[in-house]
Amino acid sequence: MKRVLTALVLIPAALVLIFLAPPLYVRAALAAVGLLCLHEFYGLVRQRGVQPYMRAGMAAGALLVLLPTLLNQSFLIVLLLALLGMAALDGRAVDETYGSSAATFYGVVYACGPFAIAAHLHALSPHWIFLPLLISWVGDIAAYYVGRAIGKHKLVPRLSPGKTWEGTIGSAVLGTVVGVGYLQAVMPEKLAFWAMIAVALATNVAGQIGDLAESALKRASGTKDSGQILPGHGGALDRMDGALFAFPTVYLFLLILGGRAT
Repeated sequence: MKRVLTALVLIPAALVLIFLAPPLYVRAALAAVGLLCLHEFYGLVRQRGVQPYMRAGMAAGALLVLLPTLLNQSFLIVLLLALLGMAALDGRAVDETYGSSAATFYGVVYACGPFAIAAHLHALSPHWIFLPLLISWVGDIAAYYVGRAIGKHKLVPRLSPGKTWEGTIGSAVLGTVVGVGYLQAVMPEKLAFWAMIAVALATNVAGQIGDLAESALKRASGTKDSGQILPGHGGALDRMDGALFAFPTVYLFLLILGGRAT
């Protein structure tokens, strides 16, 4: 029941924000969620004895999402060099600095980079940021119910014992159908039908991979949930794990299409 009630609050709030709020508010909200995910990621790696540079990572994550011009290779290179410089001056044992720098850098890219991309998607059209969220939501529901009903073959039992191949296929099918239906309803003139199928299917598959990637992180840290901020759902990272991979997938498709879908 907690899971349902939380969803009933979060989904309408997300819809209002995406379609009605000014772009600056959307970017600020994306930064806030990204920082929550980053904080939870750093909590997971600390469970393994790695101590990231928390303040530097959180500052870099906020800048990456809030300042659109920073979404480029130069910013990431400067960030990596800054972290290595901090490692040299921090006073930690040499064998600790490499892990701290790597975890800090990876966390910014993993947890905040996709939200910077999501802000770009929203600037192109609110529909482009909503599409990966919709496909992820529908896919999660399909995977759960199909898996419970007919799931017999485990997908990756070492990482996520509850996931099955049947649930995975059900998620891909329903997520693709809903994604294509949404694209046809809101922007039928923008994409060819084959392109709609391709982007919807790839987005669903990417979201499922993102789910497994976070499961691997939690399994490595010996943690069931990344946090407790969302009743019934766990943490922000638990809720957004699929979207972290889905946002870049949609953006990549738009780049491949050369702007014809914008």
